[in-house]
Amino acid sequence: MKRFHVHLHVADLARSIGFYSKLFAAEPTRVEADYAKWMLDDPAVNFAISTRGTQPGIDHLGIQTDDPSELAAMKARAEAADMALQDEGETTCCYARSEKHWVTDPQGIAWEHFHTLADIPVFNEAASTQPSASACCAPAPRGKPIGIPVKSSTSSCC
Repeated sequence: MKRFHVHLHVADLARSIGFYSKLFAAEPTRVEADYAKWMLDDPAVNFAISTRGTQPGIDHLGIQTDDPSELAAMKARAEAADMALQDEGETTCCYARSEKHWVTDPQGIAWEHFHTLADIPVFNEAASTQPSASACCAPAPRGKPIGIPVKSSTSSCC
């Protein structure tokens, strides 16, 4: 099964948690000082919010897969469609270790395709000692440009 993923920047985490908990009729499955996530089954969505970022709004969209073969199939489709793809491999972000790659739609919106491997206790292991105002979810392009907005130059994640 695949799960749609949305990550929003919010100005007030507590107020947003209250709003989305009522909207989804469910409490978040994970809450941190700067982050909250709902893993909903109806609709199947991984909905995340964080206070990281420069202004409220959509950080990125994505598809979370349940197993590596689904992720490999999504990567093959992106490559077959001649989409510019940034393969991060195994990385950490949003309190999780994941295998992921990124593509960008024609409007410049970053799409993350990922398979979560494990939870971790920090937002991003590489940046855990360096506070950042950015969610760092959409990585800075490396190699072939893909048009993903740069969120952080220190590391990639989410």
